Amino acid sequence: MSKDTLTVTDNRTGRTYEIPVVENCAVSAMNFRQIKVDDDDFGLMVYDPGFKNTASCVSRITFIDGEKGILRYRGYPIDQLAKKSSFLEVAYLITKGELPTAAQMTEFQYKITHHTLLHESLKDFISSFNRDGHPMGIVASTVAALSTFYPDAKEIADPESRQLQMYRLLAKMPTIAAFAFRHSLGQFFVYPDNTLSYSGNFLSMLFKMTEPKYEPNPILEKVLDVLFILHADHEQNCSANAMRSVGSSQVNPFCAMSGAISALYGPLHGGANEAVLRMLRQIGKKENIPDFIQKCKKREVRLMGFGHRVYKNYDPRATIIKELAHQVFEVTGSNPLLDIALELEKIALEDEYFVKRKLYPNVDFYSGIIYQAMGFPVELYPVLFAIGRTAGWLAQWEEMLLDKDQKIARPRQIYLGEGERDYVPMDQRG
Repeated sequence: MSKDTLTVTDNRTGRTYEIPVVENCAVSAMNFRQIKVDDDDFGLMVYDPGFKNTASCVSRITFIDGEKGILRYRGYPIDQLAKKSSFLEVAYLITKGELPTAAQMTEFQYKITHHTLLHESLKDFISSFNRDGHPMGIVASTVAALSTFYPDAKEIADPESRQLQMYRLLAKMPTIAAFAFRHSLGQFFVYPDNTLSYSGNFLSMLFKMTEPKYEPNPILEKVLDVLFILHADHEQNCSANAMRSVGSSQVNPFCAMSGAISALYGPLHGGANEAVLRMLRQIGKKENIPDFIQKCKKREVRLMGFGHRVYKNYDPRATIIKELAHQVFEVTGSNPLLDIALELEKIALEDEYFVKRKLYPNVDFYSGIIYQAMGFPVELYPVLFAIGRTAGWLAQWEEMLLDKDQKIARPRQIYLGEGERDYVPMDQRG
């Protein structure tokens, strides 16, 4: 008997099965189909709502150890990339697998900066939305609309075509986001300035008014770049799973990414930092924190920004963002919400109730405060998340396409509804 197997005994029949263990960490769900009570039986399935313990793919992009608080892109620790790299370099790393040489980086930057413009018709498309419409709805719709401007995007089996669409999406996401923001304010659209950095150009499209050239604050420009890096990928989260699932139908990447953006829109995913800011405003002042903590324990309110589906330790991204917050406030001035956040974190990390449940601050806890200090409206927070996550979505999408084991996503279900029954005419129904 091989050591690399799992011995399963079906107590219903007394039969024993040898199930191979893959990579010393998983078993193939299809191997359980052989376990049947009789020949007419469909076979055993694995029931796992929310994929809490089901691996849907093999990936080489992002590694997370939630117990130890580790996050790595292609093997590189997130803290090293945040301190030493730029977002575009990290985007290259995530989508191509290795850090670029100087020549490769120059070419990559050139490709991105020369795809930043949108077709003029898309300006009218964005302008057609209500001004009070949420920017995420506008961004998701506009990204899907891009597929009608680039019919070549359907050539997903062509490596050159795939690469071109990836350039387009990485380049155009900040432009789409900025146009959605300006539309909500009733302001004119600002075209990309390709002499600026990726983050500097985005700030220019957001905040430039009548000055001949917008000069971004270098500290805020760097902080935004780091935030994009921290959001670039996060393994098989809800939106990455959506990108892979929609993409598995072999639809073009614009429509697949529109699905991912929609998944990110939700308050349990990309909208979480928005919820944190609302929570801090609700608390109002530090003196109200003890009462708020008691309400959390009674489950009358939720402690937003604490805890994570994967991390059972301090989110490594939260550590970096906490340092960034102080850099931002040196530029923008103090923020009373930061004082509330620091005190709330201190109390929660010392309280046995939260410690026992391993509820530590996550990436959303401080990011919302930083965004507010930088002048971003609350509604734009998930859009900022989406810009950084574009790199990860595209890498996940291409990895899925090139994986010979991947098929169109089609989960099984456990049917507990009615058995067969005959139709009853309306006049005979009780």
